[in-house]
Amino acid sequence: MSTTEQPSVPTNSGPDFNPGPDFKDIPAFEVDPGLQRHLADARVNVELDTGDMIINLGPQHPATHGTLRLVVRLDGERVIAADPVIGYMHRGYEKLTEFRTYPQVTTLINRIDWLSSFANEVPFVHAAEQLMEIEAPPRAQYIRTALTELSRIATFLLFLGEMGLQVGALTPAFYGFRDREHVLNLIESATGGRFHPNFNRIGGLKDDLPWGWIAETRNVMKIVLDACDVFEDLVLGNEIFQARTRSVGIIPGELGASYGVSGSNLRASGVDWDLRRDGAPYLAYPELDFEVFTHPDGDSFARYWVRLQETRESARMVLQLLDKMPAGPIMAKVARIIKVPAGEAWVETENPLGQMGYYVVSKGGTGPFRVKIRSASFSNVSILPWMLRGVYVPDVVTILASLYFILGDIDR
Repeated sequence: MSTTEQPSVPTNSGPDFNPGPDFKDIPAFEVDPGLQRHLADARVNVELDTGDMIINLGPQHPATHGTLRLVVRLDGERVIAADPVIGYMHRGYEKLTEFRTYPQVTTLINRIDWLSSFANEVPFVHAAEQLMEIEAPPRAQYIRTALTELSRIATFLLFLGEMGLQVGALTPAFYGFRDREHVLNLIESATGGRFHPNFNRIGGLKDDLPWGWIAETRNVMKIVLDACDVFEDLVLGNEIFQARTRSVGIIPGELGASYGVSGSNLRASGVDWDLRRDGAPYLAYPELDFEVFTHPDGDSFARYWVRLQETRESARMVLQLLDKMPAGPIMAKVARIIKVPAGEAWVETENPLGQMGYYVVSKGGTGPFRVKIRSASFSNVSILPWMLRGVYVPDVVTILASLYFILGDIDR
């Protein structure tokens, strides 16, 4: 095999290098010693400038409260853009309702916001009752209201503890789970279901309250109020928690409302709006004396503060309901096989996570023809791309936790 000789390449070193006659006359470049540090920093910045970085939070991540994928584009540690990716759970409950009878639908909607499942049943059952032009007896309405507020307390106690966990405090999480167990015991003893009660019926309730339930509920509400005092000192009063949440994740009130944000998240931005007071009357709320709490700051700290006050207020509302609990039947006269007359109904309620609405279309059958569900978490996370722009990566976790969404409440 023949080889081709490669030409030699001149170099600027070695014994044969000749710089030329004028090379030695060129003056050396002198750097001001005061500028050397800045030039070194600039060189490091150029070497580390690799462009934007894209990372994925989730779909399995403890801060996403379920299978949520957050695609985050970073410039260093600052977020340039964030896009939530939903749909991993493939719930499909809106379509599934078309193939169920009205009593069977409550089993499906229990699993939307699985932390406050009893509250999910109320607006759908109320919509069916409107179409049938029937009304549950007063005692059933009071029991529904009490169990709805107990669902709110159980949901918020978990938030009050878990929010501390997101900033590195493990103790509040244990307290939240511990105190929530007392409330879940009440829900289980009344409904028979700890996580998915399936207790509502069109026209009333499945059963009446068991013996001793009212007395035990009074004791548990005392535990809840004491727990709120503990969380106020342990979490709200902690300087690390305040540093991580104050002026972080601010939602302006008008902007939040335009995105469809509702519930405690919107009230923490100074918007005084609560469907229990400001919406169409439902359950026993018109007969209760309660306060709606708002906070002007709109940040992660404000969202925690509002939910803490609402937990206290819900406990006081339950005590009012127990004091005013009427006697009588828990079920109206309803046919054994339920057929809802043709028509349309829209019912919205103040669920623990925000506004939940059901638009039910009936064609006179034993099951709904169409059901559109307006879930709170779906609209609450719609503001994430705007909220997360410009924040640091550690703040993403606290913002997600403060919005407090449930993925079953998002995926369709």
